[in-house]
Amino acid sequence: MEKKEKEYTMLHFLADIPNLCSLAGLLCSFLGVYFAIRGQFHYALVGVLWAVVFDWLDGMVAKRMKDRDDKHRAVGVQLDSLIDIVSFGVFPAVFLLSFGEFKPAFIPGAFLIVGGAALRLGYFNVFGMIDKHTYRGLALDNNVLLLALIFLLERLIPRGVFAAVLYAVLMALLALNLAPIRTYKFGGKWFYALLGYVVVMTACYVFLL
Repeated sequence: MEKKEKEYTMLHFLADIPNLCSLAGLLCSFLGVYFAIRGQFHYALVGVLWAVVFDWLDGMVAKRMKDRDDKHRAVGVQLDSLIDIVSFGVFPAVFLLSFGEFKPAFIPGAFLIVGGAALRLGYFNVFGMIDKHTYRGLALDNNVLLLALIFLLERLIPRGVFAAVLYAVLMALLALNLAPIRTYKFGGKWFYALLGYVVVMTACYVFLL
């Protein structure tokens, strides 16, 4: 007699630490989008920076869980990819639109950001990495890490000029995301460098600016 495969409810996959880390990252991104729409750009960037931390953390935790079953792993992979489109596609698009005061000229760029992120993630889901240390194209999380750094200059440049600079930078990053170039996959001990960067940037945006 053929053994029936065990059925899982969707909520069953919440009892999984890597998936909870992924959802914590989604919450950070969601708050980032919320603050971007409200024009509170410093808080928006803090939110998405912590989304990057949780995005790295879920993979690190998953690798250390030797008893994690294949179903949790498979759902986790899909969840991570879907959350990435919010963190690194929808967020920067909304950020650009909001900083550009939702003018029509910013709509094409915002769409290209979301479309490019979807294309990159779809490609990655099929073809994966070149090897365990090498991506094809610039990883999407780099975009928001650089965006947060560049935005420190916002107070020094007239808003209209900076909006154009922001537009150009995000388009250049999108080109690198989709380019057939090799980029190094940061991970492992680099997580602590990322965490330090995010803590410093959080302090800058919340307490100093």
